[in-house]
Amino acid sequence: MPGFLAWFYTTAEEVTLALASVLTVLVALIGVRAWKASRIKPEERERRRRAALVARGKMGDATLVEMREDLLFYTYAVRGVEYTASQDVSGLKQYIPADLSVLAPVGVRYDAKNPANSIVLAEGWSGLRGAL
Repeated sequence: MPGFLAWFYTTAEEVTLALASVLTVLVALIGVRAWKASRIKPEERERRRRAALVARGKMGDATLVEMREDLLFYTYAVRGVEYTASQDVSGLKQYIPADLSVLAPVGVRYDAKNPANSIVLAEGWSGLRGAL
């Protein structure tokens, strides 16, 4: 007794259908793996942002307002507009000096197109004077 598909498809059509199904599944699996690999973790995204600001950011002066746990709070002015910002430095603790009380004036790097995007500390640069 011939198979169920034999009533509708020839052998060549059955093979073609099976190969097309396998190819579809393989392409879907490759696509899912590529999509998962392309997703950037938040820590890596933040590291890239800091690296971009170190490479292309403008420098300015800022005032360190407060350090609370792993956050640095600072203020700075760009073209007459004053910004208050904070930076999470939990991954950069080795670059922070032991005594921040004397470091009220700090350097800041900011994006000229978006001055609110700023940092005072990165892997290869520090606005905390005397830190690196």
